[in-house]
Amino acid sequence: MRVVIVGGGFAGYHAAKTLLKTAGDGTEVVVLNPTDYFLYLPLLPEVSAGILDPRAITVSIPDTLPGVRLALGKATAVDLDGHAVTYTDPEDHEHRLSYDRLILAAGSVNKLLPIPGVAEYAHGFRGVPEALYLRDHVTRQIELAAAAEDQAERDARCTFVVVGAGYTGTEVAAQGPDFTTALAARHPELKGQRVRWLLLDVADKVLPELNPRLGRTADQVLRARGVEVLMGTSVDHAGPDGVKLTNGDTVPTRTLVWCVGVRPDPFVSDLGLTTAKGRIVVTAQLNVPGRKEVFACGDAAAVPDLTQPGAYTAMTAQHAERQGRLAGRNVAASLGHGRAGTYRHHDLGFVVDLGAGRAAANPLHVPLSGWPAKLVTRAYHLFAMPGNRLRTATGWALAAVSRRPTVQWGLVRGAAVPLDTDSPELPSLRR
Repeated sequence: MRVVIVGGGFAGYHAAKTLLKTAGDGTEVVVLNPTDYFLYLPLLPEVSAGILDPRAITVSIPDTLPGVRLALGKATAVDLDGHAVTYTDPEDHEHRLSYDRLILAAGSVNKLLPIPGVAEYAHGFRGVPEALYLRDHVTRQIELAAAAEDQAERDARCTFVVVGAGYTGTEVAAQGPDFTTALAARHPELKGQRVRWLLLDVADKVLPELNPRLGRTADQVLRARGVEVLMGTSVDHAGPDGVKLTNGDTVPTRTLVWCVGVRPDPFVSDLGLTTAKGRIVVTAQLNVPGRKEVFACGDAAAVPDLTQPGAYTAMTAQHAERQGRLAGRNVAASLGHGRAGTYRHHDLGFVVDLGAGRAAANPLHVPLSGWPAKLVTRAYHLFAMPGNRLRTATGWALAAVSRRPTVQWGLVRGAAVPLDTDSPELPSLRR
């Protein structure tokens, strides 16, 4: 028997891990994924800020899931009646992979909005290539600002706009000022130069989807660091030299970071399955109605939220990980190993790392801030990571006692990370 899992993110990785433990020796588990690693996405802002090496948060699938077969490539189609997945490998060869059971855990990509200029001049934040690009880009802007003789150009290059005050955007904006301060300190030409970070959102508060106390703590930390927090505001249009905001202001800048949220991978909308808000409709057992051999979980699935009747679970890593485990368990049960379960999960709280010794957290809904929140946040991440814990902890320790690296790698340029992409985990070949 073969189980194919499309996607190696939080849902797919943990589905595979559970299947290895429960499905028995007669079951082959195949993970189809564009990369050979699981990305621990919550720590990606620390990569863009030069605190962590990207290898610390990329966990090898073959190394940590021995017994799983990795099919390296991107799924392009599913023959539901023929029980087969078609995918393209990194060398553009097409393959067909048969299955007895299928778990669709394709995840999500950057959410797009029809705002003029955004697709051309903004960059998202969903994969390692985008984080490496942002680190290089911010470094480059500071260095070009130091070399600029025109003050207007210098000001624009020293202005950084982040759109989206959710989890990711808040962390990117919180990490930014310390990073640019470290960069600017190398250039005496920038002494006295104002470096601006702006965080925009159409919502009326920071972290609108989380506990209000977490949002207030994050807002206070951001403002204390000099971040200009503009709520009820977004981008009206963007251009090569700046953005026009919906409040009428024009902000000259060369940096527009797009963190407005996510949407399900467009791959799932072409499968011929019933969807809700772009996500595959499933039962509370994560099974696709009418297809007993097909399951879906994570951001790609519209999972009924039994704690809030009539709603679907949020697109969060916390839900994806737990749904992945249940999908693995229920697939094993469908093969005669164990009993199936129903998805019901109350959130256990959230943690938000705000850099420089600050964080906001409410573990088990106990609100924390300052150093206690920081310790809880880092302990949570180390516990949640399926590998590389020592490498990550070492990176944090080095960042605490030494200067962060502030050089351009030049590995990823803007053309390789377009905002309009359904594969943020891979650099684009477009030029």
